[in-house]
Amino acid sequence: MRTFANVHELKTAVGETFGPTEWRTVTQEQVNLFADATDDHQWIHVDVERAKEGPFGGTVAHGYLTLSLLPTFMFSLVQVEGIAMGVNFGLNKVRFPRPVPVGARVRAVGELTDVKGTPAGYLANVKMTVEIEGERRAACVAETLILYVPAE
Repeated sequence: MRTFANVHELKTAVGETFGPTEWRTVTQEQVNLFADATDDHQWIHVDVERAKEGPFGGTVAHGYLTLSLLPTFMFSLVQVEGIAMGVNFGLNKVRFPRPVPVGARVRAVGELTDVKGTPAGYLANVKMTVEIEGERRAACVAETLILYVPAE
């Protein structure tokens, strides 16, 4: 993990890459719980037997499940001190080049592409790439925005 004393120090790291994170295994239980939370019970995610005959040879994680791992990955890559809080501000661009098979291990790498001041604080843009162990293509590539609110 890379720790920055404050947002001004973070700004000096624009262009740097952080990571990779530790590997995480995506389980069928996680996929099923995500399906319940989002009401997305498409068979390629939750029907283990039918999915064996499907296009991926087994169940795969929802793309948005993969995306939802980004905050956890981000917390293990970068820490900024001297702030009141960091807030998920949104995304600029998201792509899912390859599905994540259930049972696969994933990890992330982050590239700090920009930090700019705003009236609410400092907005950091981090390009996050979620890798699948043993695969050439990424599972997810997303430009994430984090608003760092200064401590008073």
